[in-house]
Amino acid sequence: MTKTAAALHYGMQELRALSGRYSGLALLIAVTIHFSIIGGYYLAEYLGQDDEPIYTMRVIKLSELGPPPSITNTEAAPPLAITAPTAKPTIGVPVPVPDAEVSPEQTFATQTEMSQQAAPVSDADLGAGVQIEQDIRIDDDRPPDDFVPVEKQPIVVKEVKPIYPELAQRAQMEGTVWVKIWVDKEGKARKVVVLKSDAEIFNEAATSAAMQWVFTPAIMNNGPVAVWVSIPFRFKLKN
Repeated sequence: MTKTAAALHYGMQELRALSGRYSGLALLIAVTIHFSIIGGYYLAEYLGQDDEPIYTMRVIKLSELGPPPSITNTEAAPPLAITAPTAKPTIGVPVPVPDAEVSPEQTFATQTEMSQQAAPVSDADLGAGVQIEQDIRIDDDRPPDDFVPVEKQPIVVKEVKPIYPELAQRAQMEGTVWVKIWVDKEGKARKVVVLKSDAEIFNEAATSAAMQWVFTPAIMNNGPVAVWVSIPFRFKLKN
């Protein structure tokens, strides 16, 4: 056997011996680390738990307890002593009066007899002498709802164009004003509300013109009804 073969054979034996020793040492270290981690976790859980409340119990003998309260109150409340004398009432005292004298010969009509009698009719009941100078007309002063169902929409009869504001003409301003008109049962404009405006300078002119518009009244159930009508007023300069 040569020196090289002998050295190779000697090194393998040493490595085998060392590998077994170091493997056991590594396993021991790994187990120790794992047990340390697991033990630390459970130790932290144990230390973090709150202490359980301590309950104290007192033992009392049955003979030391008093009698139970009564379900029914058999003892009446003691009467209150009133030392001051009671004064007699001076208001609302009934005073006896003598019986009304009624003739024994007097009789009263029964319900049947009273129902058969007719009430007297006078000229005043017939409306004699009453003159009606003019018809009484009652208008509803409350504005209608935003949506009123109708069978026939109002139609414009008279249209008035707004006057272009002079200041807006000088400033070369243009815009549109959307208004809603309260059209009453006669087709007249009762109120104008500005819904949207491009410039406030046009609001007054649009409102004044809308109040002069005339419509045919809206029809619902063969009768006129009050509704709101939305109209845009456009202000545009002519070239």
